[in-house]
Amino acid sequence: MTDDAERSGAAREGLEEGLMAGFVGPKVRMLWNLLNARMVLALAPYGLRAGAFSAMALISANPGCSQNELARGLGMDKSAIVAVLDQLQARGLVSRTRRAGDRRRHALELTPEGEALMQEMRTAVAVPGRPIREALAPAEMQQLLSLLDRACRALAEAPSDDVNSTAGRGPIP
Repeated sequence: MTDDAERSGAAREGLEEGLMAGFVGPKVRMLWNLLNARMVLALAPYGLRAGAFSAMALISANPGCSQNELARGLGMDKSAIVAVLDQLQARGLVSRTRRAGDRRRHALELTPEGEALMQEMRTAVAVPGRPIREALAPAEMQQLLSLLDRACRALAEAPSDDVNSTAGRGPIP
């Protein structure tokens, strides 16, 4: 039995959620753990990190974007995106060029090889999410994606000092 099958099996076997029950974070984390394990397997034949496909897809959709814009778009720390971009650039999949108006920033673009590989990986990347798509009706899947987008925007727009402002006040689901 695979690790993610064991984890999901444990959840189906009736473990009580305890304090996790009313919180979004732990449930999203559980979903992430299950999806990420499958993404690692799906991308293994390509020798890329799990975040590489998402980075490539955003760069393709936004040619010329900066590393900071990409990090924000992926919800990643700016320093973490550098490792992904270093790997993609070393493989000849992404180019980073200094912006003429601001030499401190790089403009990112997929190379033709990167564009071709991204299209090739598209089918493999769809496989990890297939069980979710099969469990939900098409309208539910669209609603899930829409709600996830809204949740991401809400967190991205919320001041980071909100995290510590509730300390000592008890749980707020």
